[in-house]
Amino acid sequence: MIDQILNHGLQYGIYILQAVVCVLLASRGGWRNHKGLCLYVTLLFALDGISRPVVLSHFGAASVQYAYFYWLTDVVLAMGAFLLTCAFFRRACTREEKLWHVVRLLLVFVFLLVVAISALSLTRNYTQLFTMFIVEFSQNLYFSCLILNTLLYVMIQQLAIEDEELGLLVCGMGVQFAGEAALLALFNLTVGENFTRALISVLNPACTLGMLLIWIYAIVKVPQAVPVRSQVGKRAVLVEVVAD
Repeated sequence: MIDQILNHGLQYGIYILQAVVCVLLASRGGWRNHKGLCLYVTLLFALDGISRPVVLSHFGAASVQYAYFYWLTDVVLAMGAFLLTCAFFRRACTREEKLWHVVRLLLVFVFLLVVAISALSLTRNYTQLFTMFIVEFSQNLYFSCLILNTLLYVMIQQLAIEDEELGLLVCGMGVQFAGEAALLALFNLTVGENFTRALISVLNPACTLGMLLIWIYAIVKVPQAVPVRSQVGKRAVLVEVVAD
């Protein structure tokens, strides 16, 4: 009973925070400056916050329809996470165009590698071709996002990129990806025991909550540089002011 209350509380907390992030980005003009983040959060809220609960209530948790819908949407969300990671790399390389060309090739190579490795599951499981490829591809892509996110954070530190908001956004994604990877490893080591399943059902949404809370802090608390026109003599100069 307590586990169900906790799970429902975490799940509804995630839905609320997803909506809060969308509202904050819209109200603070983030749709123009954070296109990748806006698209990902909107997709997360539409699929995880609305579509999945509707399908779950209609077909039930044990239904084949919900299982297919869950994993199909998981692939979409994994693709969204990968594209968001690419958008963060692009933002980090704003002043390093040569570095961005190299990073872009790396990102394309990683995606093609994930597709190739996931396709190997088709040779091992002929009876469940479609479902096994979806599961393998989703898990491999999330793991790749974890590695890329870690590399991105190291790059931000090494290049001394003065973008506090980007650093917080990357840290938020790190909490989500690292938590999912650790829980998946624990699940495989314990062969899906009941205790592990119960632990994952609590810690997985807790990681998502942590990510959303860090993102909200980054959006609300980190000051943004806003260009303002001022007249000095007969010339217009651009002055950087800090907007709270």
